[in-house]
Amino acid sequence: MQERAYEKRGEPYLLIKSPPASGKSRALMFIALDKLIHQGLKQAIIVVPEKSIGASFNDEPLSRYGFEADWTVAPKWNLCNAPGEDGGKVNSVGAFLESDDKVLVCTHATFRFAVDKFGVDAFDNRLIAVDEFHHVSANPDNKLGAHLGQFIARDRVHIVAMTVTCP
Repeated sequence: MQERAYEKRGEPYLLIKSPPASGKSRALMFIALDKLIHQGLKQAIIVVPEKSIGASFNDEPLSRYGFEADWTVAPKWNLCNAPGEDGGKVNSVGAFLESDDKVLVCTHATFRFAVDKFGVDAFDNRLIAVDEFHHVSANPDNKLGAHLGQFIARDRVHIVAMTVTCP
């Protein structure tokens, strides 16, 4: 699965559907780093449904496996572990967007509120990776789904969706 997903790393929209504990998070790390290093994207934002899942995206020494870079998330940008600086987690997302740092991890809720506050255009030229994508729907009441629809309509972000099931 990881090899097949990585082969498609140049696509702007990817769906990784695979069983639990099959390496979706690790596959995303490789894909995100390629998008940052070789595809010119400015930042990667990893969006998870709950704080505990954020641990799946802790630092990982990928160079140990022959990859050209390691996966690192500055502690202040893993908003699943950090309290959020700059006046809370949503404001921390705004500070991240203005920074030169590369990776942010936050919950679906924090991301939804950040998109509401900063607008979809603030996320241009970035990768948005949504873990447990089955939480997203086209229902107008599903804010995350509505935001993703807006991102796709603008066509200025890359999206990786990861799930064990499809909505």
